[in-house]
Amino acid sequence: MNNIIQIPEILLPKSGIDMTKWSVVACDQFTSQREYWDALDAQCGDCSALRVVYPEAYIGDNEEQRLSSIKATMNSYIERGVFRKIDGNLILVERTLNTGAVRVGLIIAVSLDAYDYKPLNKNYIKATEQTVVERLPVRARIRSSAVFEMPHIMLLMDDRKRSIIEPLYEKRNELEKLYDFDLNMNGGHLRGYAVPDAREVVDKMYALISTDELIGKYGTDNPFLFAVGDGNHSLAAAKKYWDDIKESIPVDQRADHPAAYALCELVNLHSDGLSFEPIHRVVFGADEKFICDLKKGVCGTATSTAFYNGIAYKFSCSESAVDAIADIQEFIDDYIASHNGVSVDYIHGTEHVIDVAKKSNGVAILMPSIGKDDLFGYVLKRGILPRKSFSMGEAEDKRYYTEARIIK
Repeated sequence: MNNIIQIPEILLPKSGIDMTKWSVVACDQFTSQREYWDALDAQCGDCSALRVVYPEAYIGDNEEQRLSSIKATMNSYIERGVFRKIDGNLILVERTLNTGAVRVGLIIAVSLDAYDYKPLNKNYIKATEQTVVERLPVRARIRSSAVFEMPHIMLLMDDRKRSIIEPLYEKRNELEKLYDFDLNMNGGHLRGYAVPDAREVVDKMYALISTDELIGKYGTDNPFLFAVGDGNHSLAAAKKYWDDIKESIPVDQRADHPAAYALCELVNLHSDGLSFEPIHRVVFGADEKFICDLKKGVCGTATSTAFYNGIAYKFSCSESAVDAIADIQEFIDDYIASHNGVSVDYIHGTEHVIDVAKKSNGVAILMPSIGKDDLFGYVLKRGILPRKSFSMGEAEDKRYYTEARIIK
């Protein structure tokens, strides 16, 4: 159990690098809005995390060239001495969102052997939503040739007493400040603090999976330390790469191998600065006929809204947000399977999804919101939520790539 969490050697851009240009939003945001990524590209310059990630908006576009460029740029950053090392510390992250809300987290590394995305597993780190295995290959290819990783993975812990991250944040002014800058593209502001005595903090995390703690919270001793909030496909791709190479590594070297771990940000599920937002759907190639069929195929005592050409159409759905999401997603999947040329994308923000649908002559579907407090208990009892059930904040609130860690 003691190797679930690792105190990593973290890499940060050295002094003098423009952090506002360096740090960019997670690659799986704005997937149908290339104009976002084009605008970001125009302002970031040559020394930026943007040059070593693959925005999903561009998947399938010059893929080999992009993968080759990512590998070359990573090697260049190492050779040029772009990074400085932060060793023996965790990093306390303070993210101020545009709403004014403050979300606080800790940068840690976690064992990929302790994670499993299959439902109803006995591993300490569990996925909360369905993993789409078709999305893993390009990310696994990037990791296989990468010398370092940059995380947008966010894990959740069920620290109801707020005994781990919150006390550190109260004493943040006593900690060394590592970075303090405005994020680009309306991302808000980011500060990071070095946390010494990291082992003591990690031990408090392990206390969350004592038998008494687990049974008291969930009525079962099924080990559950962290839930994946964001970046599950990146974590799954990292696990796939580790599983691919594990057998070639001597058994006595595996526990300390850098590829056996993944860097992530850990957030308390009960943080006041953490909100769960819905992830909406836009169905390309659909029209009023799709909406008519949707009204017949999904039913319930609650209502939601679809948009086509800017016109709103109400339809019935289940009172349970989880059931409504499952029903709508099942209908979309079945419709796509029986209609050539129809596809779906997952969009954060009501305005964004309506705008994308209007520009693409598609149908936008507004999805319901789920509550966060029962997330751990739901995953233990029922396995996983329907895919793309929730988002930790809106698109601009997602984790920005900032820290890095050597994985080779």
